[in-house]
Amino acid sequence: MAEPRLATNLWVAAYLARLGLAGIPAYVVAHGDDTAGAVLVKCARLDGTAQLYAREWDFQTDARPWQVTEDGPEPQVDEAIRRQRGFDPDLWVIEIESREGRTLLDQDGLA
Repeated sequence: MAEPRLATNLWVAAYLARLGLAGIPAYVVAHGDDTAGAVLVKCARLDGTAQLYAREWDFQTDARPWQVTEDGPEPQVDEAIRRQRGFDPDLWVIEIESREGRTLLDQDGLA
């Protein structure tokens, strides 16, 4: 039996609060479906580069860990986001600004 999923807007609010407590600036740049929208997290390193994170199924463990799906010049990452939003208007996009690349996505409770 699958475990119940938290509504996306609640997850986003909790994630933004956690980032705020850690002193990591973050913004919602695209508001998706409140209940079941997928989430992309862009980490701008403030040097012209960025990483894009998405949750992807690991079929061997049936888990959904966060994975880097793009890593490179920020315009390239922005274009990947634009393409994905083009076919998924329910998609949320959160942008983080962190020179160190900190996203907190690897911490417990954010899976």
